[in-house]
Amino acid sequence: MTDKLDNIDREILKILQKDAKTVAKSIAQELGLTKTPVYERIKRLEQDGFIKNYVAILDKDKIEESITVFSFVSLETQKGAMMDEFFEDVKSYPEVVECFVVGGEFDFLLKVVVKNLDAYYDFAKFKIASLPSIGSVKSAFVLNEVKNDTNFPLL
Repeated sequence: MTDKLDNIDREILKILQKDAKTVAKSIAQELGLTKTPVYERIKRLEQDGFIKNYVAILDKDKIEESITVFSFVSLETQKGAMMDEFFEDVKSYPEVVECFVVGGEFDFLLKVVVKNLDAYYDFAKFKIASLPSIGSVKSAFVLNEVKNDTNFPLL
């Protein structure tokens, strides 16, 4: 799919990743282009699915205290139906902000954000560990966030 992106598309995406509220006129000025072709390129990037959504990135520390936990989850067996059921359950849990299918010792890596350790204990016990297909759950608690970048590295 990346063969559809030329250098101008990539520059537009870089700018929008830094600030999605940047208007086509400003992008055009920065790239030495006119507004109309930049606007048309942005619309095409949206329609072709290169731009999935525009979001506001919140400063979670200003909103309320929370902890981030990475949960490494293994299923008892890796049957398709069990995995599908796990996917659907995980998607319904607001505490899970990211979920990855991984290779190696574990089947899934969950990024979980909760208010405190008690809330994580309840989440792990009553939501994740209570699922019928779960084999094991191991947790790693984030002590300090060194880097959290939402930008995809457009090389």
